[in-house]
Amino acid sequence: MSLTASPASSLCRLCPRDCGADRAAAAGACGAGGLVRVNLWQAHHGEEPPISGTRGSGTIFFSHCNLRCVYCQNHRISQEGWGRDHDIPGLAGIMLEAAASGVHNLNLVTPTHYSLQIRAALALARERGLALPVVWNSSGYELAETLRAMAGSVDVYLPDLRYAESGAARRYSGAADYPERAREAILEMFRQVGHLRLDDSGLAIRGLLVRLLILPGNVNRVDRSLRWLRDRLGPETAISIMAQYYPTHRVAGFFPELNRTITQAEHDDILDVVESLGFENGFIQELAPPTPEWTPAFREC
Repeated sequence: MSLTASPASSLCRLCPRDCGADRAAAAGACGAGGLVRVNLWQAHHGEEPPISGTRGSGTIFFSHCNLRCVYCQNHRISQEGWGRDHDIPGLAGIMLEAAASGVHNLNLVTPTHYSLQIRAALALARERGLALPVVWNSSGYELAETLRAMAGSVDVYLPDLRYAESGAARRYSGAADYPERAREAILEMFRQVGHLRLDDSGLAIRGLLVRLLILPGNVNRVDRSLRWLRDRLGPETAISIMAQYYPTHRVAGFFPELNRTITQAEHDDILDVVESLGFENGFIQELAPPTPEWTPAFREC
């Protein structure tokens, strides 16, 4: 089988980087080639309750990323590229192996740059019996056109909405257009699946759940992102306020303003915004000391 899912992938235009790389011959701006690099797949119990449930979420951690976040907790795979390469049948096999472990869903972590191969692998896995809901767990830095091509393949969208202002997006992730692109992407996700819906046991079966990570000093303006979500999608939008930031990767040497965890006051300020805007559905991560459980044990390969 070809390394790519369609001729269009020969000049990659899948994400806002618009690098035009021939990924069958060389890596794109994200670092990925034509094969799908995966580091780890496992039952993950640390996602939001409707995703993890009681048996865990079948997470597949893809290597490489189109962002360059200076604080990335997964930088070993996202920026250093740890992982092993798989073709489309190989990826379908991973999906089926993950599903066979008894998890509630298939959770595709940082999938955007492999969207063509993922779509083909999902179709193949479904021919072989895959019947779990599919979760698209992304940074939010995506093109609406790419997401439109995933319509019908994804049941639950779980994007970040990481920045509300271009200056912070440029400084900390190398993507000044992140706010515009992420908002366009989230609107497309919502168009496809609507608000989050749960089954009788409280598990997500379809819909949108937006994650917002609090950074020190609220440099990413979570308050503005929350207001945008409320104004565009309504207070019934499911949100997840994440407090698990800790300094890692390049922070200590170059970004002193991020070289600490968030404070209780910063956490409480965002919760006050959530309440004032009238959000009705979602999850609040309590402030706690960093734990190794926040970062999977990626394989050095």
